Amino acid sequence: MQRLFLSSAVCAFAAAVALATPAAAETVTVQLRGFEEVPVNVSPATGSLRLFINDRAGTIDYELTYDNLVGTVTQSHIHVGQMSVNGGITLWLCGTSFSATTPGPAGTPTCPAGRSGTVTGTLTAANVQPITAQLVTAGDLDDVIRAIRSGVAYGNVHSTVELGGEIRAQLH
Repeated sequence: MQRLFLSSAVCAFAAAVALATPAAAETVTVQLRGFEEVPVNVSPATGSLRLFINDRAGTIDYELTYDNLVGTVTQSHIHVGQMSVNGGITLWLCGTSFSATTPGPAGTPTCPAGRSGTVTGTLTAANVQPITAQLVTAGDLDDVIRAIRSGVAYGNVHSTVELGGEIRAQLH
């Protein structure tokens, strides 16, 4: 009887540790659409964003696809912000010379031109842009990953028609 009790306690402890410890690697895939933008838009565009988060390597590999944008793509990012709220840009996925601001920090991939495309890349701590008002520090990939896992980060694609973002998805 004592062995059974001890065995149950060890299993319960192991399960609790497993729940409290973040995954060493995981994939997050979301579908982007206009209805998730703030404010909402009725764009026919769709997209997907796949993130492969590798804590041990300190990287996020990504694949962004967008299709049927009303405007021409200008840039795409990961922002820190909860659902239905706009937040600051922390990771650039791609940029273009059509951007109202800049094509992105040095090393930012160029978005495929036009209204449809796919871009891939790898993000590291060196890619993390600061968001002073949200206490995100330059280079702190761990905080950005924590925001993604907590559901308070989103990806979006901006266009010449919807400068604030044409399609968006909350990362979870």
